[in-house]
Amino acid sequence: MNDNYVEFSRPKVVFLAASVGIIVASMFYIQPIEELLTTSFRVVPSAVAVIAMLTQASYAAGLLLVVPLGDAYNRYRFLQLMEGLSVLSLLLAACAPNAVVFGIAAVAIGLTSVGGQIIIPYVAYLTPVKKQGPILGVMISGMLTGILFARTFSGVIAARWGWQTVYFLAAALNLVLLVLIHYWVPDDPRRLNSRFSYPQLLRTLPRLIRKYPYLRGAAVNGFCMFGIANLFWATLSFLLADRFGYGSAVAGSMGLLGVVAIIAAPTIGRLVDRYSPRDNIKCSWWLGVGAYVIFGVFTGNLWLLMLGIVVLDLSTQFSQVTNQAIIQSMSRKTNSRNNSIFMFSYFLGGALGTVIGINAWASFHWWGVTVAAAVFLLIAVLNYYWQGVPRQLGRHVHKG
Repeated sequence: MNDNYVEFSRPKVVFLAASVGIIVASMFYIQPIEELLTTSFRVVPSAVAVIAMLTQASYAAGLLLVVPLGDAYNRYRFLQLMEGLSVLSLLLAACAPNAVVFGIAAVAIGLTSVGGQIIIPYVAYLTPVKKQGPILGVMISGMLTGILFARTFSGVIAARWGWQTVYFLAAALNLVLLVLIHYWVPDDPRRLNSRFSYPQLLRTLPRLIRKYPYLRGAAVNGFCMFGIANLFWATLSFLLADRFGYGSAVAGSMGLLGVVAIIAAPTIGRLVDRYSPRDNIKCSWWLGVGAYVIFGVFTGNLWLLMLGIVVLDLSTQFSQVTNQAIIQSMSRKTNSRNNSIFMFSYFLGGALGTVIGINAWASFHWWGVTVAAAVFLLIAVLNYYWQGVPRQLGRHVHKG
């Protein structure tokens, strides 16, 4: 066994998963308070919408420009640096006197929110391949929990005590996390004598994409499956208004059904370890197909629509954990860069799914969304047979 492997206790795994959730949550606090920001800064709504978009764009930029540094520098110290900068960014947002300063803070928040994507490959590096599935499942569960509850936390706190309080509390929470990381996260055991300058490190990303078909395959599969999920979520409010006459509040509450997939994440992780990645990828497809069949046939029944949402969330979770297990079982020297490539593709697929979903609904209503989902799924299937999926984790993952 590699001397670098660490035996993570259950409390430590839960702490690391919570850390991922807390870090990524910072990016989503803005969404429920956009109207309050418009009033506070006396700007038009489109200006705040641009700030929200810049937060997402800076996160995507961070995935490509910041996360790869985890392969060249001590990840324990790098994580502490990013978390310290996150605290400062949140404080700047809380104290922002105008929209320009808040926009600068929002960009910084997006960039530093990639800290969670430093933790995931770091934990995978310290875990034997055969034990990665359950731990990765819990890590992703933490990430989804942070995203799910960030909006609720922000909306409730802002309504009672103002939007500035949201960012002050978030800064305090991240400061506590920074202290706990110092004591609870193991130091990076790698002996690093970085032979790459920063530009050289970034230039290795295209090389990795060319070298590893399984990395390309996981990136395209993640792109498609998250795109399928966002096709639905981007158009859910339209569907509920059209079929049931419900507003955005009900659409937002439907997101809480994601708790089922979060609870199931550790079990999904164990299944990923137990069965072939090929079987797991196909399972995520069938769950996605099942969800859209329910949406298409039973959209007049609210309870079955809710069942379809649970099935879709399980499909997304199954795909995400399997793809992460594949890329983290590849070269341990490049797993931060592998994760950077995968998560950028995953994020891009979600963004494209949102845009296509809204336009498909505007032109063809629900059947347009369903056809778009079928196209995404077809690309995922073709990608499976073109790039391939490993039969077993940790074996032949360097094909190419």
